[in-house]
Amino acid sequence: MSGLKAIIFDVDGTLADTERDGHRPAFNAAFDAAQLAWHWDIARYGELLTVTGGKERIRYFMDSDGIAFDPAVDTEALIAGLHRAKTQHYVKLLQTGAIPLRSGVARLLREARAAGIRLAIATTTTPENVVELLDNCGISGLRDWFEVIAAGDVVPAKKPAPDIFTLALNALGLRAEDCVAVEDSDNGARAALAAGLKAVVVTVNDYTAAQSFGEVPLVVDQLGEPGQAVRVLRGALGAASWVDLAVLEQVQRQAYLVE
Repeated sequence: MSGLKAIIFDVDGTLADTERDGHRPAFNAAFDAAQLAWHWDIARYGELLTVTGGKERIRYFMDSDGIAFDPAVDTEALIAGLHRAKTQHYVKLLQTGAIPLRSGVARLLREARAAGIRLAIATTTTPENVVELLDNCGISGLRDWFEVIAAGDVVPAKKPAPDIFTLALNALGLRAEDCVAVEDSDNGARAALAAGLKAVVVTVNDYTAAQSFGEVPLVVDQLGEPGQAVRVLRGALGAASWVDLAVLEQVQRQAYLVE
């Protein structure tokens, strides 16, 4: 595996299915606590996921629905407060262990560690959210497996801008062509490609399955496990039955072309 030096993972929707039954109800709990008559159902939240970042998502929701407060209200402070409250609700949910890793994630992480492949995270969710997920998903010490955790408001622009991936690459001290990004959304795929990551593996969920993902060479519904078949939406797995290090190295070398 000499060609592949690191795997850079997104978090929400990629490491775990956190959006529908994690972030969404946490937003709604924050709205309820603030006595706001806002409720994001599953379909509405899917629409809002086109916007990256929690505070940005609230702002977009207010703008698109024509929601305005009295001029005396500091709207930016209100949004920031709602997001802080949402994070607290979300962290409490994570601490119950209610959100496990997606199929194949733990297997691939273990394979990478055994092979000396470095691990990193590039996400726009808050660092607290990342740490709590890693600490409560059933694998002891998982956060320490990741050499770099690039998360939150640490870059000027969020995905689809490449900034968070560029930050992770710089922290790793690696070239983009030495790595593979594992993403689940069109915004994430575009961000990875814009950062020079020439190959992106995308694991899809209910919210992102219909997205285009740009020019990524391999799109699958999950990373897969023995006994759990992987559905390939674009590209090919070759002789493999799930996404393993050999598949990632082939993707990194752009062995698979978009049909």
